[in-house]
Amino acid sequence: DDDIFSSAFCENSEKLIDVHLFALAAKNYSLSSLGVCTPLEDVLEALKGDSEGATGIKPDEFMNNKKSHEVQVMSELVDSIANYCGIKQVIDIGSGKGYLSSFLSMQYNLKVYGIDSSSSNTNGAHERNRKLKKHWRAYQSRGRENLKSQSLEKANDRPVESEIKCKTINEELLNNANSLQNQGQVIIQDLVRSCAFTEMATPETNTETEADLVTGTQSHETKLSEDVLAILNVLPADAVEDFSSSHYNCGELCEEEKVQRKMTSLKTKARKSSESNLYFPLTSCITAETELNDIITDLEDCMMVGLHTCGDLAANTLRIFTAKPEIKAVCSVGCCYHLLSEQFENQEECHDQVWGFPMCQYLKDKGWCCGRNARMSACLALERVAVGQMLPTESLFYRAVLQVIIEEIYGVTKSDRHVGKTFSKSSSFIDYVRRSLKKLELDDSKLPDSCIMDYYEKYKHRMNEIEAFNMLKVVLAPCIEVLILLDRLCYLKEQENIAWSGLVKLFDPVKSPRCYAVIALKNQLC
Repeated sequence: DDDIFSSAFCENSEKLIDVHLFALAAKNYSLSSLGVCTPLEDVLEALKGDSEGATGIKPDEFMNNKKSHEVQVMSELVDSIANYCGIKQVIDIGSGKGYLSSFLSMQYNLKVYGIDSSSSNTNGAHERNRKLKKHWRAYQSRGRENLKSQSLEKANDRPVESEIKCKTINEELLNNANSLQNQGQVIIQDLVRSCAFTEMATPETNTETEADLVTGTQSHETKLSEDVLAILNVLPADAVEDFSSSHYNCGELCEEEKVQRKMTSLKTKARKSSESNLYFPLTSCITAETELNDIITDLEDCMMVGLHTCGDLAANTLRIFTAKPEIKAVCSVGCCYHLLSEQFENQEECHDQVWGFPMCQYLKDKGWCCGRNARMSACLALERVAVGQMLPTESLFYRAVLQVIIEEIYGVTKSDRHVGKTFSKSSSFIDYVRRSLKKLELDDSKLPDSCIMDYYEKYKHRMNEIEAFNMLKVVLAPCIEVLILLDRLCYLKEQENIAWSGLVKLFDPVKSPRCYAVIALKNQLC
């Protein structure tokens, strides 16, 4: 591989002379070629257990296509890890508007604290969660219909077996009808009261509520209700309707109708129980030194997750995970590599600062530095370009010419201010330049339109060079991302309290370019 890379460049001038070899070498150094990732299917298989959240609900009911894909895949993995570790509390770092947090809470019966540094995001998460809970029953209903349709399709392939199972289950329900009649009404009333109280419980009263519920569930009545619910879960879609059909006489109908009502009430209780799951959006800025106990007063054994945690937040998530004994697992998908702080990027030494890169001791000993340009390149999406979603060449050209203007006309080579998404708001190159100068707080009155257009015409013929240069950056992007992700993985490998850690490709990179998760589980004794 090293020979391939060196052959792509001229030995004397060090200029690129073979684009094909360059692209081939870059491909060899991508995560998909290095063989260091653990397949998602293998992870789920190793963690497999009985999931309580399989209701058939798809997050595309209330999210865009990209976010729905991310939340559905990641939430299934998080639930599997939580079940494996025997934990019910999840901390979502950089939770934003709460897409992942609310879905984990409602779909998978997990208690989730979503922490974000933006109060507007937290307020938005509160409002979004309120609306989501309002419509959750409708989503569940559609989800159950989806599961019923799937079950019916499978049943059509095995009609005789389905008839036998249905007959057996119906006979079992009929045999239990008399015992349910005497005990069911008391059970239902108790369950509905406890469910209603749970829905109104605040974080402060929640511990007491759970204690009361645990005490109540030890009784024979609750065991009976759980048995009935277990039977209901395997009933065919039309079993309850057949149960009260005209096959029986009027006296039996009344008896069976009572049983059906009791079972319907029990199903309602189960549904309300899942709806009352807790999700708390919180506003706080998370750093490597953050004490979670100061933010979450009822912190218990939990796992930490992050869906596209920005810049240093991904690194700090891993540091908090290794430092806090309560956190038993972590699943972190980072993004915005260009915002990472680098220890060796500037010559100034800040001994007290915690850096986003490098994390592992190996790269620290090497004094490794990427630099902002390389980190910016790591954010590019090769897979999207490969399927025809081309780079925004014109906006990149506008920005390049603007750079020449502010250097030659204003003598500015570096600024703390940013142009941002000015291109999408501009009607022409002249409009773009003037909007950008105002953002940079530079006086545009001394720059006539004719002068701006002269710069445009001078460099217009070099637009193809801009496109070619950025295509090379795109090809190199996976190699730089590999370095950042392997640094995080090596950091976890260096820790003594980690039972397993790995890189897992979670998402379709065309839908979600930052698709790799850093996952780790602590030793059970930690």
